[in-house]
Amino acid sequence: EVQLVESGGGLVQPGGSLRLSCTASGFTISTNVMSWVRQAPGKGPESIATIWRGGGTTYLDSVKGRFTISRDNAKNTMYLQMNSLKPEDTAVYYCATGGGDRGQGTQVTVSS
Repeated sequence: EVQLVESGGGLVQPGGSLRLSCTASGFTISTNVMSWVRQAPGKGPESIATIWRGGGTTYLDSVKGRFTISRDNAKNTMYLQMNSLKPEDTAVYYCATGGGDRGQGTQVTVSS
């Protein structure tokens, strides 16, 4: 059974940083395309960062240079380092597989 559990969200001031984690079970993340997806209130989901099987990464323009996606194969865990956070980054953040599985999400709120 595929399970994805996100953690690390919270309340942070503009300009601050957070690191999200996604621990996977039931499959191996290094053999899958993995993404971070976020959904802000009243908006549809948007994929913001992807890490490919070979380790390459792609980012949505709005987070490029501020967010970094990575994975630890030994821990079967994916991360999202978020720096220089802005109020418009406020959303529920999900990790997702290329096959459409998704975790329960973790709330990130950027506010002073």
